[in-house]
Amino acid sequence: MTAPALVTLAHGSRDPRSAATVESLAAETRRLRPDLRVEAAFLELAEPGFHAVVDRLVAEGHDEVVVVPLLLNEGYHAKVDVPRVVREAMDRHVGLRVRATRILGLEPAFLGVLDARLRDALRGARVRELDALVLAASGSSDTVANQAVARLARVWGARHRLPVVAAFASSAPPATGEAVRAFRAEGRRHVAVASMFLAPGFLPDRAAELALEAGAVAVSAPLGADPELARTVLARYAVGAVELVPV
Repeated sequence: MTAPALVTLAHGSRDPRSAATVESLAAETRRLRPDLRVEAAFLELAEPGFHAVVDRLVAEGHDEVVVVPLLLNEGYHAKVDVPRVVREAMDRHVGLRVRATRILGLEPAFLGVLDARLRDALRGARVRELDALVLAASGSSDTVANQAVARLARVWGARHRLPVVAAFASSAPPATGEAVRAFRAEGRRHVAVASMFLAPGFLPDRAAELALEAGAVAVSAPLGADPELARTVLARYAVGAVELVPV
């Protein structure tokens, strides 16, 4: 039996760096599992679109697809957009079975990737001392999604024995600049910001700009196409593939 195809589904961005990162993550996933058919797709703002990828897979004879949403929070896109496009795909292709897995999410294992990115930023800025951290994320109108970021920030702060606050690039306060200024008002002068974003784009760029204007000593790059993320994609895929097995 042919294994289900794997589609990594990102939201999409007009910034070409974002699409390049998503494609690189798909390539890293293929490297780990060369036996699988792995394709990257986007909900909007970038190509290829989800339906174009599914159409191509169906034309090649695939009748089972596992979709892993490359989303870090359980906001609108996860709850509405992903289920919608999955239903549309099955409506378009009689006999096609598509299973959307849990989102990529905010796995504690990603904190190791976050630390690596922040160490790179600190070396680049020649910073050797820190007295506070800010965890920057996209933000959501869904308070539960924002609370998940805040919980991860507390875990991260406990790991480093430093005060940490979550900040958001949209939809919820505080912004990264506000978070940095609040720490500096307490007398903390060495505040670094870690970017809990999958890929570069407008929101992470804006978050970094505001943080640096407020006096942050360094801002890390987004998580990117790290092998840890690819392993998480494959873990999500494994669950989705089992769920496609008839019982």
